[in-house]
Order: sequence, then structure tokens, then C-alpha cells
Amino acid sequence: MMRHEIPSHLQPSVEQILGLSVSQPPPPWQLVCEASVGGLLSVGFGRNTELILVTSSQGRGVFNATTGERVARDSDEDFPEDPFNLEAAGIGPLNGQMIRMAGINGGGLPKVCSDGWQVERLAIHWPKEMVLLISPGSWVFGASFGNKADLTKVMVDSEIRACGFSASGQSLVLAESSGLRLYTRRLKIEIK
Repeated sequence: MMRHEIPSHLQPSVEQILGLSVSQPPPPWQLVCEASVGGLLSVGFGRNTELILVTSSQGRGVFNATTGERVARDSDEDFPEDPFNLEAAGIGPLNGQMIRMAGINGGGLPKVCSDGWQVERLAIHWPKEMVLLISPGSWVFGASFGNKADLTKVMVDSEIRACGFSASGQSLVLAESSGLRLYTRRLKIEIK
């Protein structure tokens, strides 16, 4: 197997990232759900909501990403979906909606929040990938350029399906082939 050399100017960042242990996201993030979902295929947040649709080889489920509660379940393995436009039909409180999905067929969730939190998916030692949660004002390659690099390695797996935020930035999902983790935080709302 051919190994690619890491450019010398990125070496400090790569060493920092590889030296991190997998850990829980820092405050204000709180774990609200860790669910086993065999054959997880994709996840997607409903529009303007913290409800997340999860599709798997065993059907669909909907979770409230701020409480972790599963609010709907359908074990029908033949559900309406469009793998080319990356959409699946919602159930329960998302019934009647086609939800944009991210997972085994591609797609993506927001990787940046309006206040600067970011998630980054890296494959330094493929086939294993890692997910980094990056605090506001930091940069994944900050250590290489003398900038802030406040990083938390939140996942390492060879079958990561998706990672990202809800549109509001209040919820974070980490999904792999065997399940998902949901994190939430309380956002400060300014009243003018």
C-alpha cells in the first residue's frame, strides 16, 4: 500500500489531532441519546425543527434531538425514499414531509453553526475516519499556523454515516452504521 506523506507545514496539526483521545463534546454540549440502530442508513433533520428522521434496514424512526426521546417508529423496510435526491418520507410528527438526508448515499448536514461551532470529518488513517468538534474561533489546522486549535475528537469509526448540526445549531448528531448519538445545548436568545 502506498503511503502519502503529510506536508511538513501540516505536521503540527496532524500530530495534535492524532494525539487526541476520543471524548465527549465539551460544555455546553450534553449527550441526550445514544441509540442502537442496526443497519443505520441515513439521518436528516426536519425543516425548522429539532426532530431527526433516522432510516435503517429495519425501517424509520424519529427522535427529538433535544430530549433524546424516540417519538415515532415504523418497522416497514419498504418506505418511500429518493436515494438520488437524498430524501426520505417522514413519519409521526414529520409525516407528509420529504426530509433531506445524509448518510450511506451521500448528502450532508450543516457543518458550521452561526456562533462558530464546527464539525470536521477526517480520514488520516483510512478506512478509519474521525469526527472533530471545533470550538468557536478555532481552526482544524490552527496548530500548523499559530492559530487557535481547540479540538475535541468525538468519534473514530470505519463506518461513519453522517455528522452535523440541526439548522438552529442547538443539536448535533453523530451517526454510524450501528447507531447514533444526539447532543444538545441551550442557546441564548437575544430579545431586542
